[in-house]
Amino acid sequence: MTALESDPTAAPAVAPDAGAAPLVSLREVAVTYEGEDAAVPASVTFEIFPGDVVLLLGPSGSGKSTLTLALNGLIPQAVPGVVAGTVLVDGLDTATTPVAELSTRVGMVFQDPDAQLVTGTLLDEVAFGPENLRMPADEVLVRSEEALRRVGLWERRAENPDRLSGGGRQRLAIGCALAMGSPLLVLDEPTANLDPQGIEDVYTALEELVAAGDRAILLVEHNLDAVVGFASRVVVLNHSGRVVADGSVDEVLRQRADELHAMGVWLPVSTLAALRLRRAGYALDPLPLTPAELRAGLENSVVSGGDSTIGRRDAPPPPSPRQISSPRSESEPLISVRGLTLRRGRTEVLHEVDLDIAAGEFVAVVGANGAGKTSLIQAIAGVVPPPRGTVHIAGLDVGRADARKMSSRIGFVFQNPEHQFIAHTVYDEIAHGLRLQRLADAEVRTRTCELLERFGLGEKADTHPFLLSGGQKRRLSVGTALVAGAPVLALDEPTFGQDRARADELLGLLRELNAEGTTVLVVTHDMQLVTEYADRVVVMSEGRVLRAGPTAEIFADVELIESAGLRLPPLRQALQGIQRHPKLADIARLSDLPAGRGGAR
Repeated sequence: MTALESDPTAAPAVAPDAGAAPLVSLREVAVTYEGEDAAVPASVTFEIFPGDVVLLLGPSGSGKSTLTLALNGLIPQAVPGVVAGTVLVDGLDTATTPVAELSTRVGMVFQDPDAQLVTGTLLDEVAFGPENLRMPADEVLVRSEEALRRVGLWERRAENPDRLSGGGRQRLAIGCALAMGSPLLVLDEPTANLDPQGIEDVYTALEELVAAGDRAILLVEHNLDAVVGFASRVVVLNHSGRVVADGSVDEVLRQRADELHAMGVWLPVSTLAALRLRRAGYALDPLPLTPAELRAGLENSVVSGGDSTIGRRDAPPPPSPRQISSPRSESEPLISVRGLTLRRGRTEVLHEVDLDIAAGEFVAVVGANGAGKTSLIQAIAGVVPPPRGTVHIAGLDVGRADARKMSSRIGFVFQNPEHQFIAHTVYDEIAHGLRLQRLADAEVRTRTCELLERFGLGEKADTHPFLLSGGQKRRLSVGTALVAGAPVLALDEPTFGQDRARADELLGLLRELNAEGTTVLVVTHDMQLVTEYADRVVVMSEGRVLRAGPTAEIFADVELIESAGLRLPPLRQALQGIQRHPKLADIARLSDLPAGRGGAR
């Protein structure tokens, strides 16, 4: 048990201005879903004051998203469940105040943007909330234009939301919340589907929003590299959903990083790197949170003890699992894409794409929002039927194949896990794929239980998939794709909604499957993930492949990365060209850093 988990009381919160009344007050809040025995979260107490930007952290399944739904009354008023304790927003009890009234105090951005988009144009979508509050038409239009401009969508205001990429819909959902003008803005993984420029734009807009000091933000976010300079406070829940830390960014992330890491909570990449380097003897104090801080700390640090090769270029870092895996086949490609042109409605989203993927490769597809990444892997997997003769998997023409043949060749994991759930229990969701293979009941039961335990879902076997946390839904969706044993696995944003421990576990599983011969194809905005795991990278822009090549070669071309609207991985930003410790200058993977004894990834 970690110190955080054993601490029965939270660290003192950041003191508000004298006399300020809390905008949000949570007192011993516990939520038990209908049909469940345990409350998650189990006991949450903290306050949010005007001007606060509170980052809510915790392992997957600790109740973060559940807590956000209790803030606007959706739990218990729309989602069946029992809320113990009290949740007050602007003095109103959210358990009894109508959701419509609470919407004037709480603006929500859900983890899945599709869950809150209902109209036919972007402008109508953003205007929908203010219109339902019966605001004057001129005020509705002013609010809508301002919100759409803040999220970079004003020029597309007449388009249908369905035409937007996943990241575009995420921006639209944020715009809808901004237009409401609520004093509290609650955002659940608001940047998970956004490219680097989109992330920067969103946080710039949010900074402007809270600058006046009369609004507050509660943020559930796993991308700490993006949010660490924005948050003013950090609240941490443990695995059972109890508050174990509440303080400033320095008090929680810098001073208790080791404990958070042990809990499986996400930390900034630079902090993870520093924890590893400290164990190798590097003097890094204070603990860095950003690439700039890590770089400055290393340029001013000395090394005591540790690896004798530190600081020497002639001793390469220890080989990662990707470097020592079996050599790839030089025969015909397993996946062949030729002249693929794809339309969505009247819009051409892919233009004459050519691509080869060899058997056993681990390939990452990257690019800005709207570049065509998801469209490409959906076409490869047959989710969006490609024109005949343009995509082949092991000789099978995807454009002609039926669903049964496709499932035996490729498993697909959607960006939004709910899009592929068909059963009423987690157990049956996994067992369905095995039953289709006409296996004996005993073997179905054995293999289903083994897979559920492997993904940390054994205790959720009888739960409805829609009642899982975001991270648990993601693990279940990966499990359903794996169960058929197809030679190719394609995943769209596989770490979305995962805590660090579960993300590491999932990616470790993908690496094991890849080492055993499974071809893995991943779409992601996480450049550090790409660097750590991918053999090859496919860079896309405006529906075309800009370049495909080895990962190290792609990220060595800074001009290419920037032209695609991307950024270098955080570790590469920190270490590239570092002077004092030249051995570190060429390292791009956390796993390649010297760690010393007991080093953690």
